[in-house]
Amino acid sequence: MRLTNLYRATLSSLSVARAISLDHNLVTYLEALAGRAYFCVYGTRARVGGVLSSFVLDRFPRLVASIRWHLLVAAAFLALGVAAGWLLVLDDPEQYYLLVPDDIAQGRSPASPTEDLRAILYDRPEENVADTLQVFASFLFTHNAVTGIFAFGLGFALGVPTLILLVYNGVLLGALAALYQIRSLGVDFWGWILPHGVTELLAVVLCGAAGLVLADSIVFPGLHSRRTALAARSRMAGQVVLGAVILFFIASLFEGFFRQLVTDVWVRYGTVTAVGLLWLAYFCLVPRLRRHGRDPDDRT
Repeated sequence: MRLTNLYRATLSSLSVARAISLDHNLVTYLEALAGRAYFCVYGTRARVGGVLSSFVLDRFPRLVASIRWHLLVAAAFLALGVAAGWLLVLDDPEQYYLLVPDDIAQGRSPASPTEDLRAILYDRPEENVADTLQVFASFLFTHNAVTGIFAFGLGFALGVPTLILLVYNGVLLGALAALYQIRSLGVDFWGWILPHGVTELLAVVLCGAAGLVLADSIVFPGLHSRRTALAARSRMAGQVVLGAVILFFIASLFEGFFRQLVTDVWVRYGTVTAVGLLWLAYFCLVPRLRRHGRDPDDRT
């Protein structure tokens, strides 16, 4: 009960100590005491679950909405890469070897028989491979999250490497899609890639947009110094990347389990539709509903 009165008395004593230049150690002690007391008096106390739910249901979609122009630029460069890879391989299949490295191709090439390419899309794994799928999902999550964070960090170089990385990832996807399109397996390929790809590509775009936010704060700091603008906006961009890492985790589960176990093409496309509508509702409707819930004039 006495805490608030003691806090005000401490601030008063600190003000006097600073004004009359008392012992430096006393001033330092009072400043530290006042700082600790501030958090006791005014600091919020929230549980981990409350903080997580607040981030997922409120802060993350609002942050994404606040960087929509950066998102559009990142998505445009990713789409540009997809179109470039698609057109190059359709025009000359030999370009595939220049665009797609062996570790990404994993044996898929213009020289592969059509049945082998089809088998990759539809063959189910052997029985009792749950442990293998778990390891595979863990690897995918780690790889994709590192790639996304890398795209975010490259924003410090004025965003140019971030844009190049987005285009490069798009080229890989477009080249693979063109390879399957040449074999009349285009519909099958997109049904195979999009159930997890919708979430994964969204996360890639979010990380790229966060990198562009860093570049924006350096190139266009506004009324603040570049250091101040970068410090303020990097915290916001970092939270966007944190949300993107959650999306990478969800995508890795789809890629590691769903894609391997579900082979019906129409079930795959139904899943794509459901996932797409889910993310559209989450990022477009949730911020509006939260704002409506906080409206002081709302009496419903």
